[in-house]
Amino acid sequence: MPSVDMREICKYYPESGVKANDYVDLSVKKTEIHAIVGENGAGKTTLMNILYGLERADSGRICLDGEEVVIRNPRDAVRLGIGMVHQHFKLIRPFTIAENVTLAMEQRKYGVLLDRREAWKATEKVIADFGFDLDPGAKIADLTAGQMQQVEIVKILYRHADVLILDEPTSVLAEQQIRTLFDTLKNLTCLGKTIIIISHKLDEVMSIADRVTVMRKGKSTAVRNTDEVDDKELSRLMIGKGITYGFKRDASVPGEPVLALYNVSVAERTGHRPLLDNVSFSVRAGEIVGLTGVAGNGLEELEEVVNGLRKVDSGRIEHRGLDVTNASSYFLREQGMAYVPSDRLRRGSSLSSSVLENLIITSRRSFLNRGFFRRKAMEKFGREILKHYSIDTDLYVPMGTLSGGSIQKIILSRELSAQSDFIMFSDPTWGLDVASAEYIYSRILECRRSRAAILLISNDLDEVLGLSDRLMVMHRGKVVGVFENDGTLSKETIGEYILGLRNDFKGDAGNDGQATMGRGDGNGGGIDDNVVGGGSSRDCSDLSPE
Repeated sequence: MPSVDMREICKYYPESGVKANDYVDLSVKKTEIHAIVGENGAGKTTLMNILYGLERADSGRICLDGEEVVIRNPRDAVRLGIGMVHQHFKLIRPFTIAENVTLAMEQRKYGVLLDRREAWKATEKVIADFGFDLDPGAKIADLTAGQMQQVEIVKILYRHADVLILDEPTSVLAEQQIRTLFDTLKNLTCLGKTIIIISHKLDEVMSIADRVTVMRKGKSTAVRNTDEVDDKELSRLMIGKGITYGFKRDASVPGEPVLALYNVSVAERTGHRPLLDNVSFSVRAGEIVGLTGVAGNGLEELEEVVNGLRKVDSGRIEHRGLDVTNASSYFLREQGMAYVPSDRLRRGSSLSSSVLENLIITSRRSFLNRGFFRRKAMEKFGREILKHYSIDTDLYVPMGTLSGGSIQKIILSRELSAQSDFIMFSDPTWGLDVASAEYIYSRILECRRSRAAILLISNDLDEVLGLSDRLMVMHRGKVVGVFENDGTLSKETIGEYILGLRNDFKGDAGNDGQATMGRGDGNGGGIDDNVVGGGSSRDCSDLSPE
């Protein structure tokens, strides 16, 4: 008997005319790991939101262990033993693990006062029962991304969940943390739990899932045992054709520095370690510099200071020799700096506005005539962009009704249409299917061929290794490793730097902006000039402004 049985689930959004789920069936066996894959907009997340009570199906039925149930909201789902870990962690950073785990279900003294001791003990019991390695008293702000994900799982286990839904669970994890997560999930199935994973990483699906359901255009089109298919067959089932994995990065001779950072630091206001600590590097014309790490180690802060969204406390940022430190985002755009943000929903777009309004938002002044917008010129501009970038949508559809892949394509087309000399891409394919990711990779490489300087910030190691000419790793606000990407560098080696297990950075960057790479494993022990696993570690001065 299936643990979860969803039959003929339908969900229609009249405002956009999209039928997200079109008589979808999903059957998940007890104690199995079941993956759901499909293109962006295929209906995967909608289906799981219905199971967790975040959405209400228009029709269909849900059975748990053979009994039909009604799930009106997440409270119903939790009561029925269903838990969900979302793409974005829903944790309160200043709180402890115990406070986050027991939030809204706290133990109380005399029915009124919070009983912190009991909350600690209850959390400690769940951690011990399921074999996690966490301290209930640790604050979320001090945890790694992998530990935060464990806390999210502990939260739903504390609520006695038997069915665990994980939406894109590996998107912010290093290679070693992914292996730890997969071990955890397998252990949970041995303890009687049922796991459902939404993922666009087909290689990971093949390595962790027992079975996989393929969704396409709102329908469930196939169910396969993972030991009977390969990732190419899954991609064919998803989009109707095979995907050629990998992308060719042609040789390029970099030009002069376009963007340069000199000893940039951002202080943590509470007095802890700096968010950015003397960061120095340059990005040259016709090259892609990849920057990777996990959440909480300075990548978000670097993204913000380069794009005028956060003030620098010390140091200098230059664009083609012009000091643009702490300049406004508008000024930076006027200077030729484009930006594809990591948060496409809140920072990259206005979901309540139309597609056309989103396309012209950064160039709207060029469409003004005596204080009035030139509607025909705007529409011509919008239609040309949609045609050039092969985006199938209407100009006046609200942005929020589109799939994640379509929203990202519109943001990308808007930024690239400005023909800037510097472009920052931050997690450009996060949460996207393989076809959408392949499209975006081709556009990034086109920018490189047109001699733009590109800074690629990404948690996806396949992405940075496949696209970057040079690669930097950040840990705790510092650059800890810099590499020429010669095709021999392994994800496992990069993972060691990401987790802080290795650090080739010796001292702080000097006042002249030159950083130096030292020899050593971060613990005083010497290592070879050639990093284990391939890829030569370089002196940081190679990435410093010329």
